Amino acid sequence: MARETWLITGASAGLGALFAERTAAAGHDVILVARRADRLEALAARIAATGATASVIACDLGAAGAVAELMRGIAARGLVVDTLINNAGFGVRGAFAQSDGAAQTAMIDLNCRALVELAHAVLPRMVRMRRGGILNIASTAAFQPGPGMAVYYATKAFVLSFSEALHEEVRASGVRVTALCPGPTRTEFADIAGMGASPFFEKNAADPETVVRDGMSALARARAIKVSGAMNAAVAGSVGLLPRALTRRVSARVQKMLAG
Repeated sequence: MARETWLITGASAGLGALFAERTAAAGHDVILVARRADRLEALAARIAATGATASVIACDLGAAGAVAELMRGIAARGLVVDTLINNAGFGVRGAFAQSDGAAQTAMIDLNCRALVELAHAVLPRMVRMRRGGILNIASTAAFQPGPGMAVYYATKAFVLSFSEALHEEVRASGVRVTALCPGPTRTEFADIAGMGASPFFEKNAADPETVVRDGMSALARARAIKVSGAMNAAVAGSVGLLPRALTRRVSARVQKMLAG
């Protein structure tokens, strides 16, 4: 297997850090991107011990112009991106009318705009080279509306739709685009989103190792969509069979249980 360079966003913790470790273990070099430089440096040191090269670029991808600055930094290091894992993102819980509007738009900027900008920055070269891959981290939230996390669910629906379209556009060129859709997972994301302490979350949350393994396997196999977990896949598949009104109410109920 040829050695590649993988760009991993949101790499300072959770799924992003685990993707980076598993990528390095598979024999690839990594570019680690997130806001927290200290965490990235600690992760890079662990990865360097495996013999892989880990480049650290700390930035806030949700900020205007951040993706362009990141790509300039990558080019200045003489690096190119063979595979992109678009993992950076966050969720905010609560009724939309009472929420912080700036936080909601920041979620759109990171979960959607930055993801699109990154894909657009790396995809043309991949198509020319007729190889490469993009793994976009969506969610089981992508399959239904989410009262109580309305904007977050909508961003993940965007990621899923966008990924499916790209998959179809480039699949004949040899480039792989996959949307990974995990359900609740035991990571820092869950704590920030306010669901990590609920009994429902503790009972149903997935192991991050399983999610990462599913994502990397799906990308390698050029699958358009991978829902991680058999139960999650069954639920996601059944959504289209239910009346929309029922789907909304069930989703709202699940959000309340996740909130504890």
